[in-house]
Amino acid sequence: MDSQKDALQRIIATLANKNEELQNFIETLNHTFGRVQDNSTQVVSDLEEEFDTLYSILDEMKESMTNTIKQETVRKSHELQNQLTQSTNALESAEELLEFANNALHIADEEEFTKAAKQIKDRVTMAPAFRLTMKPKATDNMTHLMVDFSKERQLLQGLKFLPVPRAPEIVLGDCLVIDNEVTITWRIPVEDSKIDHYILEYRKTNHEGLPRVKDEQCWEVLDNIKTSEYTLQGLRFDTKFMNFRVRACNKAAAGDYSDPVTLETRAFNFGFDSTSSHLNLKVEDRSVEWDPQGGKGVDSKVKGKENKGRSGTPSPKRTSVTRSPAPRGARDRFTGESYTVLGDTSIESGQHYWEVKPQKDCKSYSVGLAYRNLGKFDQLGKTNTTWCIHVNNWLQNSFAAKHNNKAKNLDVPVPDSIGVYCDFDRGQLSFYNAENKQLLHTFKVRFTQPVVPAFMVWCGGLTLSTGLQIPSAVRSFQKTENGLGGSNSSISQQDPSVACDICFYDKLPSVDSSLMP
Repeated sequence: MDSQKDALQRIIATLANKNEELQNFIETLNHTFGRVQDNSTQVVSDLEEEFDTLYSILDEMKESMTNTIKQETVRKSHELQNQLTQSTNALESAEELLEFANNALHIADEEEFTKAAKQIKDRVTMAPAFRLTMKPKATDNMTHLMVDFSKERQLLQGLKFLPVPRAPEIVLGDCLVIDNEVTITWRIPVEDSKIDHYILEYRKTNHEGLPRVKDEQCWEVLDNIKTSEYTLQGLRFDTKFMNFRVRACNKAAAGDYSDPVTLETRAFNFGFDSTSSHLNLKVEDRSVEWDPQGGKGVDSKVKGKENKGRSGTPSPKRTSVTRSPAPRGARDRFTGESYTVLGDTSIESGQHYWEVKPQKDCKSYSVGLAYRNLGKFDQLGKTNTTWCIHVNNWLQNSFAAKHNNKAKNLDVPVPDSIGVYCDFDRGQLSFYNAENKQLLHTFKVRFTQPVVPAFMVWCGGLTLSTGLQIPSAVRSFQKTENGLGGSNSSISQQDPSVACDICFYDKLPSVDSSLMP
């Protein structure tokens, strides 16, 4: 019995120690539980303070991190609460067992004492107090969720406004206007490695000098240019000048514009003069098309025979070089077999270039120049006031240069598009293959009055391209040709060497006459 009492005493001591340990553990849990709340509050407060310094940019991150802390708080609180509940229950059970054991010491009956001791031993073996882990499953440490923005704050405090790129300088001497392309080159006064791209703006204008604030054209914008040079291609020069300006951009901001520059983009711009066209021609600004129904309902007593016997020299009423360029009246429309339309702009000086593209099924057309006083019955190439090249794809194919009822057959393929070059001052009219700039024919003429582009079309249509610079290939060829004294393959008004060509042409049926239905 003494040994059993000693064993029970040891159990009681163990239970007492466990109770004390449990009590301390419970206090630790309570403290930890409170610290978890306090520390969580503090961490959230710190986090809010840090996020407040970063303003709304970090709102999403703030919410995410706050949720993490709260989840950790819930997790630790849950773990500690469970341990606290288990420990409290174990303590209650241990206190009951301890009381039972103390009472057992006073049992006088040995059998009852033995039975009670055995029961106490069994209960101690199964007591929750001895089955609990006496280590908190969660600590009050929340530092793993604390934030330290000292470095970031230092970076933020060290941040300055990102330097705005300086305005570029357009290098006017390196800018190039050629072949209806404009190349703009610029540089940065001070090297700036943070420049990401450039923005080039341009607009068309008829005003020379600096751009006007209120111009008739809006700025066109070309963004994300990575180099300090850009070429605009396929332009139509329908104004005398173009303004350009450029600005540099980094990742954050765009700098000031460069000083604008104005480049000359003069070109010959004109359209078809619909008031001069034959009634069988349907005319728009840049196209003309044969319309067999166009002349119906119009009382026209004049037929093609009325053109016979007319002299190539215009009547006195039509020889005035001061004729007004105003639109013709209806009585001045081309009529009879002269399926002609003139350009709406005269050439009085300078060098000019334009292109004409026929429809693929066009049966007959002529392209050239004429004096504006051309008679309304006159056909291109049959008077001494018209110069043209003529294409016939009906009955008998032919390709010829014509003037004053004389023709020179051209032994070259008919191009898909024809380029026309006029140097009024030098008295030169040249025709080119618009695609490869092969010279087709050149007229040498001494113009005595302004000329206008002239066109004839039958059973088909023509499309006009203007606003073109003189192509560099044409300009280069003209310089070479003028240096050599001119072309040898031309019909000249004063050149008697065309007699052979004339005779050869006269042996053939009249190309123009065969075109009439």
